[in-house]
Amino acid sequence: MAAFITRMNLRTTSILALALGLVGARRPQARVDNGLALTPPMGWNSWNHFGCNVSESLIRETADSMAANGMRDAGYRYVVIDDCWQVSRAADGTIVADPVRFPHGIGALADYVHSKGLRFGIYTDAGTKTCQGRPGTYGHEVQDARTYASWHVDYVKEDWCNATGLDAPAQYAKFRDALAHSGRPIVFSICEWGHNQPWDWAPTTGNLWRTTDDIEDKWSSMLTNLDISAQHSTIAGPGAWNDPDMLEVGNGGMTDAEYRAHFSLWAIMAAPLMAGNDVRTMSAATKTILQNPEVIAIDQDSLGAQGVIVWEPAPDVQVWSKKLRDGGIAIVLLNRSSTATKISANFWRAGLHVDSARIRDLWTHADLGKFKSDYATTVSGHAVVMLRVAPIT
Repeated sequence: MAAFITRMNLRTTSILALALGLVGARRPQARVDNGLALTPPMGWNSWNHFGCNVSESLIRETADSMAANGMRDAGYRYVVIDDCWQVSRAADGTIVADPVRFPHGIGALADYVHSKGLRFGIYTDAGTKTCQGRPGTYGHEVQDARTYASWHVDYVKEDWCNATGLDAPAQYAKFRDALAHSGRPIVFSICEWGHNQPWDWAPTTGNLWRTTDDIEDKWSSMLTNLDISAQHSTIAGPGAWNDPDMLEVGNGGMTDAEYRAHFSLWAIMAAPLMAGNDVRTMSAATKTILQNPEVIAIDQDSLGAQGVIVWEPAPDVQVWSKKLRDGGIAIVLLNRSSTATKISANFWRAGLHVDSARIRDLWTHADLGKFKSDYATTVSGHAVVMLRVAPIT
């Protein structure tokens, strides 16, 4: 979790910088070489819905549900416990899980999650304490990495609370190296909220890195995180992803149309898709959003391109485009306002240099036909239309 600070809405500067090619122009020469997360990680994390109220029973029930309700088969593979699972360190420094909440230990819980065809993730902090005051990993990087490996952990999220005076690139590199020598392949999720310009160093350190402060379950917060993460599109790619934070879909603070927009925008940005709702009791509408196979396919496209804004024809109207491995593109027509608006997408401007194309609507699952030069439709307020566009040659 990030410290809750006032966040600037960088939308205007983001769009201008993207248009001029000034932001995110530096592509790192290398990415972290652990061979993991070649497409954006998909899974579930406990924090957005449950906060500190985590337990062995919750994680077991969540894994059971994900295996049974289609989440696992839709691609959500990581089950990640966030803060509050740990309480102390033993005399030899080994991290200790809460014996009341996790009576059988973390290793046994990881094995249970694995038995459901899922992967297991855990949380720590680069500082002396976690955001909720539990033991951090500072000074115990190698020991903790080996402990997690012995527990068969597949994914570690490392936060940045209680880290005053520490150097973020150095601290995260320590844990990267500790994980690399732990004896187990472990996805490394960096969570320092974009405060230390992770786009300059994180691609060679972690598989994903937070570009923003914590998301909140409301339209304005989702758009703020969208605008910030949009600035750094050129550094994302297979094995290394910008992370605008976990999904809020299904937590109740937005409408279903807003949640469809949230999910579509994370997908076109090639963002990690970490569900943050209670998957045990989610509504049919939430399930339909989170398990939309055509939208997930855009996020998971193997080319690994992050979508960008290609046109803003009017205030609160945006056209996003993402290149796909098959030579086509995905387009999101975003209406940020509350009033229905007609939005047009020009194929050339969107990066598809053909005179005509076939278009499919990814939310209605309908083939819309062949179109020359562009496509236009009316988009409801606080909503999107998401399209897959295939060239006709």
